[in-house]
Amino acid sequence: MIQIENLTKRFDDHTALSHVDLQVESGSVYGLVGPNGSGKTTLIKCLCGVYCPDGGTITVGEEMVYDNPALKGRIAYIPDDLYFPTTFTPRDMAVLYSSLYPNFSWERYKELGSLFQLDEKKRIARFSKGMQKQVAFWVSMSCQPEVIILDEPVDGLDPVMRKKVWGVILQEVEERQVTVLVSSHNLRELEDVCDHVGILHLGEMLLSKALSDMKSDTHKLQVAFPEGFPEVLTNELEILNHTESGRVHMLILRGREEEILHKVAAYQPILSELIPLTLEEVFIYELGGKGYDFKNILA
Repeated sequence: MIQIENLTKRFDDHTALSHVDLQVESGSVYGLVGPNGSGKTTLIKCLCGVYCPDGGTITVGEEMVYDNPALKGRIAYIPDDLYFPTTFTPRDMAVLYSSLYPNFSWERYKELGSLFQLDEKKRIARFSKGMQKQVAFWVSMSCQPEVIILDEPVDGLDPVMRKKVWGVILQEVEERQVTVLVSSHNLRELEDVCDHVGILHLGEMLLSKALSDMKSDTHKLQVAFPEGFPEVLTNELEILNHTESGRVHMLILRGREEEILHKVAAYQPILSELIPLTLEEVFIYELGGKGYDFKNILA
């Protein structure tokens, strides 16, 4: 559904994105993560047609995005920093959106109104940040988009409302095969909803894989040996991080699980246990290989 190839975007002498490739299948949820300044918001604005790329192509359903109003009428974008006209109410926003989005559904608007339980006649400017975010979801989901692009989507929402919003999004994915790209720093939350994850670093795509594959390629191993850690393993294993506490060594490794355990077993450990990695840990140690100093951060 979403295909980005060789995307490059520059601002004067600064290259924000460099030859980025990204693909999101129809009916899936893609998580875009990266440290501050990595280019996530720039990529999203290129994808939404706000910025014109300096190189490469961006297509949604095989249509070019930039300067394509008809296609944009099928895409919902909820940014991190929201803007509403000063005097507008949720009802005013709905009227505006209904004039711009051909699939806008007043029936869906009414259904979501029961979920969010906001006063549709109250000025949005008087709402809290979290309530304004709810308004954005309320009117955007009423547009019945084919593609949903989210930048820090649930920031400012309380835990109950976060769960409700994700429920609405995943319902759209399941029932209408909506395609979702979401950028967030909340990796624990993304781990629960994403099919694929891409890690952006300094404007380049560091890694892009199915979440299950990403976690299966990187492992945490807790191990201890009778006479200390065999240094030869340093050459035999691809070790991303190595910490120790007494006789117990904690290794972050890349490779196949069976091969790792086989090589370690050859040195007769008294303890050898693989522990599942979280997405947050994968993210940290992948960046650690790119010059970030994360020594002992998750020990």
